[in-house]
Amino acid sequence: MNSQARQIHETDSSKVIHGIGSPLISILKNAERIAGSEATVLLTGETGTGKEVFARHIHAHSRRAGGPFVPVNCGAIPENLLESELFGHVKGAFTGADRARKGRIELARGGTLFLDEVGEMPLSLQVKLLRVLQERVFDPVGSNESIAADFRLIAATNRDLLAEVEAGRFRRDLYYRLFVCPIELPSLCERPMDVVPLFRHFWAKLGEKRPVEQGVLARLESYAWPGNVRELENLCQRLSVCAPGEAVRVEDLPAPYSEVEPSSVVTLFAGEAECADGRTMEHEAEALRELTPPVDARCLHVFDDAVDEEENTDVDPLLVGVEEFPSDLPAFLRDLEYRFIDAALAKHGGNKNAAAKALGLRRTTLVEKLKRRAQHAARSEGTGDSAAAPSA
Repeated sequence: MNSQARQIHETDSSKVIHGIGSPLISILKNAERIAGSEATVLLTGETGTGKEVFARHIHAHSRRAGGPFVPVNCGAIPENLLESELFGHVKGAFTGADRARKGRIELARGGTLFLDEVGEMPLSLQVKLLRVLQERVFDPVGSNESIAADFRLIAATNRDLLAEVEAGRFRRDLYYRLFVCPIELPSLCERPMDVVPLFRHFWAKLGEKRPVEQGVLARLESYAWPGNVRELENLCQRLSVCAPGEAVRVEDLPAPYSEVEPSSVVTLFAGEAECADGRTMEHEAEALRELTPPVDARCLHVFDDAVDEEENTDVDPLLVGVEEFPSDLPAFLRDLEYRFIDAALAKHGGNKNAAAKALGLRRTTLVEKLKRRAQHAARSEGTGDSAAAPSA
């Protein structure tokens, strides 16, 4: 392993961490451009992808960075309490309101209000939130006096809000108020190059200094991570408590992580990779650049003359007529797999769910394969100039 540490992007307390070639790089650049404005931001993505981390990152890069960052989880607060939590209340507004209380909107004055799981907000409150966004004023519960609102709104959801609108569970006018600067965060299985940097970050955060076997990291990179970054952090905590030795080994991994087929290319901190047979990433990239030509152009050429079945009784019927065997079978099979994937996606208009079903794959598996191909291609481009340069 190269002694140079792999670069980890950690700009501020929001701790946005990614690896080399991660799709988060372009997303971060876009988020930082948006941060300079006062525009409303809508973060979407699966649960556990780090939407609050991104919200904090945008706040930290905004003109309101010196003000408060006030988070509200709309799905965790009971509906009968959420209105008071957001807008505050005056003394005597309801039973038990023995004193006035400021709401989160007022507490966010001069800063950022982060509404997490905004898709869970009841319709009755959606109307009131819409008024705040339109008129920039709000009324505490039990009060007849409006108070000026001064905050930048960042909302987040793991739901398809447009589908919620069509189902009548979310107001269309509020949807368009929120859908000003949308940012979609990819799931962890779509960015396997981030797994090792995130693992190292969480491992160090726990105060751990024990080494981790490369076989462990290889399995973690191959795992689908349905729980995303949150699941990875929980696994780090579990290994820290339960792994007994002076190093974390493959046998310390619980199921289902231990059952994963390890990645053949393990991402390292230097941005390089070691393959199962000891080759480096440069060898792997060269092999990818020299993928076997199209299947029917080389390996499935059928002879013009009919094959005499009596003289070829020992030949597998699937190989009858094969003129030449591939010199690199793994690369050939990988190319063949991608051709089927591309064909399925083309047939189903790019719909990953339908393509995965047609291929007998889980959607997360299909997405992982596509991202791994993109990762290999990016690595190939990174070494392609020197590799492809003609000799003098």
